[in-house]
Amino acid sequence: MNFLQGLVLAGASLSLQSHAVWASNDEVVVYSARKEHLIKPLFDRYTQESGVPVRYITDKAGPLLQRLRSEGKFTHADVLMTVDAGNLWQAAEQGLLASVKSDILEKNIPDHLIDPEKRWFALSVRARTIVYSPQRVNLAELDRYESLADAKWQGRLCLRTAKKVYNQSLVALMIARLGEEKAEAVVKGWVHNLAAPVFSNDTRLMKAILSGQCDVGIVNSYYFGRLQKKDAQVPLKLFWPNQAKNAGGVHVNISGAGVTRYAKNPASAQKLLEWLSSASAQQKFAEINLEYPVNAAVAPHKLVKSWGDFRADELNISEAGRLQTRAVMLMDRAGYH
Repeated sequence: MNFLQGLVLAGASLSLQSHAVWASNDEVVVYSARKEHLIKPLFDRYTQESGVPVRYITDKAGPLLQRLRSEGKFTHADVLMTVDAGNLWQAAEQGLLASVKSDILEKNIPDHLIDPEKRWFALSVRARTIVYSPQRVNLAELDRYESLADAKWQGRLCLRTAKKVYNQSLVALMIARLGEEKAEAVVKGWVHNLAAPVFSNDTRLMKAILSGQCDVGIVNSYYFGRLQKKDAQVPLKLFWPNQAKNAGGVHVNISGAGVTRYAKNPASAQKLLEWLSSASAQQKFAEINLEYPVNAAVAPHKLVKSWGDFRADELNISEAGRLQTRAVMLMDRAGYH
């Protein structure tokens, strides 16, 4: 099977660098669900430092996983890079990723952000937290994700669609913490408290708060950062929920990567992942999209740091994948769509 046949089998519309030439030697080929402007600066720097070329294609996670399944042992991919542990868990469970033993990765990345079978590793962290209007919300009103189901929030809450994996992962971890029955009661409460139909993305949700359509919502922290970069005085704030003892902590998810099962250059692929977890790469990784470094030796971007510290949930993030199907079914039963 040649490369063009692989494209047909994949059935995916992929963004392919026009100058990319698929080769062997030490070159690393990455299939990335992260957009080009978020990964190209990192790959360019890696090539400058190591001399190893990195070629990549970009698409959404679903088509990339389908492509890997279709290509099988004929794939050109050495690395799969995507967002959300749910997507990485699916890739691993479908046999698309290889287990990697690396002292460097295990030193640089916290255990709860690594697949228990070492098939994928977090490379950056994004907090899914509460955003609110300080003009209409008293800080003392805020507490936990679960408390957004309380009657005081009726007609004041905005949410992003349940179709987005970010919310599916949040509910999956809630199932792991609370059990399915209690988690479902919370989600039903959220739905009851909605001030408007769910939004397609976090930016639209925050604009709804700014317009007075609602007072509070749940967003990924980097979306707030993007908005704040455009307007430093934007009248919104982040709140870190579930900080009390035994409350779990702030829900975090990841962007991450793994070495593909049929990688042609697995050693080079592993070296790229190890470099991406290093201090120099982590600083760049975090700055590009205002995410949190996974490497504790690296400080967040100054804007991110200004939001204050928080205690994150340390349940292994693989639970977001393991419980994802149950989370989707729960959300559907609760009327969250």
